[in-house]
Amino acid sequence: MSDDKYVHGYSEREAERLGDQANTLAELLHHDTVFVPGSRVLEAGCGVGAQTLIVAPKNPDCSFVSVDLSAESLAQARAAALQKGIGNVTFQQADIFALPFAEGSFDHVFVCFVLEHLSEPAKALKCLKRLIKPGGTIMCIEGDHGSWYCYPPSEYAGRAVDCLVQVQARLGGDSLIGRQLYPLLTQAEFARVRVSPRMVYVDSSRPALVEGFSKKTFNAMVEGVRQQALEMGLIDEATWDKGIRDLYRATEADGVFCYTFFKGV
Repeated sequence: MSDDKYVHGYSEREAERLGDQANTLAELLHHDTVFVPGSRVLEAGCGVGAQTLIVAPKNPDCSFVSVDLSAESLAQARAAALQKGIGNVTFQQADIFALPFAEGSFDHVFVCFVLEHLSEPAKALKCLKRLIKPGGTIMCIEGDHGSWYCYPPSEYAGRAVDCLVQVQARLGGDSLIGRQLYPLLTQAEFARVRVSPRMVYVDSSRPALVEGFSKKTFNAMVEGVRQQALEMGLIDEATWDKGIRDLYRATEADGVFCYTFFKGV
């Protein structure tokens, strides 16, 4: 995956959004992300280290190698880990399709919000499979932008979210990949595949999720493709603006928002 295939871009705001997302969803996605002490773990596609900062401290007796294609993102990840005093991670620039490691180098592989950005996710899984020792595991976490709903319901909000789905597809990714984890992992010949849905439910009784997920994660993610959606002719400006307003309408006192992530092991 080349840098220009990352639909959300590499802005400072996107780095903040990734951090907001990771911190808000830490318990939901990672309460069971625990590896056997002494394990060597590969994080494939670490980006700015948003997930690394959650998972590595949770497993202090494991050693992590976190790789990414973007040198800029890796620099941010290293700085963040250093600032937090996380010493069990080595960061390395590498392509997920040509990783410089011998077969069976790792006890476990961890992939989070990466497969959705790849034009060949099945090939990526096969590349990762050869690096896992016999008896080791892979863990994949992906969202699915077709799994959301809100109240009050809005056709306009649906049009705006669909723009994100279409923009990502045109860049070679698939933001509906969460529902595909089971077939992807089984087709890559992983055994004993288990997939669990992780639903985020948000209403005004959960202000941390209203702010951290609805506003700063999901809505910010959709808003990020505004220019691309308009330039591609996927939507007109008035419809876009109405859709974004309706997404924020669901964050008000009587609003509801729901979204599902999928975790495959």
